[in-house]
Amino acid sequence: MLPRFHVGPELGLSPGLACALPDGAARHVQVLRMQPGAVVHLFDGAGRTWEATVTEMGRKVVTVEVGAAVANDRELPVEVTLAMGMPANDRMDALVEKAAELGVGVIQPLVCERSVLRLDGERAAKKVAHWQAVAVAACEQSGRAVVPTVRPVSSLASWLSSEGGAALGGVHRGVLSLREAVSVQDWLDQADAVTNEPASQGGVQACADKGQRRRFVFLSGPEGGLSPQEESAALGAGWSAVSLGRRVLRADTAPLAVLSVIGARYER
Repeated sequence: MLPRFHVGPELGLSPGLACALPDGAARHVQVLRMQPGAVVHLFDGAGRTWEATVTEMGRKVVTVEVGAAVANDRELPVEVTLAMGMPANDRMDALVEKAAELGVGVIQPLVCERSVLRLDGERAAKKVAHWQAVAVAACEQSGRAVVPTVRPVSSLASWLSSEGGAALGGVHRGVLSLREAVSVQDWLDQADAVTNEPASQGGVQACADKGQRRRFVFLSGPEGGLSPQEESAALGAGWSAVSLGRRVLRADTAPLAVLSVIGARYER
């Protein structure tokens, strides 16, 4: 696979365009010691990819000529949002990276009652910018052309009362739970049945062909999990308790496990 670099949509890439790469992509090309004539892939983060040829290697500026558009079909056929109580230390970095590789669409960092990591203000904004950069790098590595969105840090209570509640009507919403809960596979069977489009009959693919991807949102807690009050608040807002099995998974494992299940179930 050719080296891939994220350039953002602002360059307005199109075949035949000659342009300078953004600073981040230019540094990557320089680190790889590429020479004029080298071919790379550029993607805008919104699903479009182009082949490009390096035409000039300066000390600070790298210019390219954009070639043909490149087909890229590496996205999940369903849209997945992970709303997560942020794990501490560097675990959130790894979680964002792996979730991006596995196909997540949106990451919502949350501060919960049991959160060790608590961010607000400028510190929170800097962390979100850092995690967004981690997601970009993961997409460059994994071949994705759509960069997941890392949303601003929010408290769980605030998020549930706005985006996590009635505003998500029609979206399949599951709380990753240790209490009595339906297995994730049975829950997905129920979600398929609601739309009368069982995965085994190609309903998900038909939905994707129409540009109407099914949407899932999963809520998971930080170290120590969600408090009983937090989980009850989500269930009272219409969420379903979903189980990933008999084992107790870490805060940075459970969201990745459910993404893996989604990918295995719906990708063909």
